[in-house]
Amino acid sequence: MARKDFSTVVRKAVCVALILVGGSWLASSTAPALAQNREPAPTAPTGSAAPGRSDSSSAPLKSDSSVAVDPKTYVIGAQDVLSIKVWREQDFTGLYTVRPDGKITIPLIGDVQASGLTPERLGEQLKQALTNYINSPDVSVGLQTVGSKKFYITGEVNRPGEYILAIPTRVFDALSNSGGFRDFANKKKIIIIRGADRLKFNYQDILKGKNLEQNIYLENGDTVVVP
Repeated sequence: MARKDFSTVVRKAVCVALILVGGSWLASSTAPALAQNREPAPTAPTGSAAPGRSDSSSAPLKSDSSVAVDPKTYVIGAQDVLSIKVWREQDFTGLYTVRPDGKITIPLIGDVQASGLTPERLGEQLKQALTNYINSPDVSVGLQTVGSKKFYITGEVNRPGEYILAIPTRVFDALSNSGGFRDFANKKKIIIIRGADRLKFNYQDILKGKNLEQNIYLENGDTVVVP
């Protein structure tokens, strides 16, 4: 091969080598910069619980659907659903339906009489019973659903049916919450059926502030009839 041709081949080989080396250096030097410009993948906040689960170390969640009753005066009955919460003890925390025999069953403790007690009194008894298993238990008892106390409104009202008697309710208030009267309702001859008794109620009198003694508190099982 001629010297000129040999020199040309050498120069081409050197150029190719330089191009390959330069490309490798450029890739290695730009890769970190590109990595720095990428947005980091989203991560869950430190210490947060997974969606749909509550942190077991946090306070028990309050239920917005619970019934607002006075825990000192409301008397628990069969078919009531109780919300029992024991601080930091999920095994005991939950909803308990009062059975027809008036009892509920608590883990470790067993059957506990609930019917006839107020939520506050039941909470005190559960706290005492749980001291055998838990150090200084913090117990709260609420009412999730009223199933033991109901009254009924029938006749010429817009929303006849069964109503929960969660708080003391007078006849006038019960009728006001039943959607109003129909066109031909006789508001002066309303009857409250209470067992064998038939109690008269004149809605118009109450509106006028007359005979207020007839605006009695309803009792469990009463039926208000609007003719």
